[in-house]
Amino acid sequence: MQKRLDVLALALAAVGAINWGLVSLFKFDLVATLAGVEFGQTTLASRLVYGLVGLSGLYLLTYLPRVLARGNEAHQSYA
Repeated sequence: MQKRLDVLALALAAVGAINWGLVSLFKFDLVATLAGVEFGQTTLASRLVYGLVGLSGLYLLTYLPRVLARGNEAHQSYA
């Protein structure tokens, strides 16, 4: 179950990152487009996607201490 949640969180975070990249570069909101609304507008569906992307980002922040610890372990083994 944990692995499925990790994969889902990573996929949603990637969707959010790609969407923000599109917004930044082209003023194109893929989520809004797929929800059938114009840039800057929201529907229940788009708000749900945005909310899930945000929760995924918060969930993935819990991995940061472990990733940093792994980096320190690798650095110490070379010293």
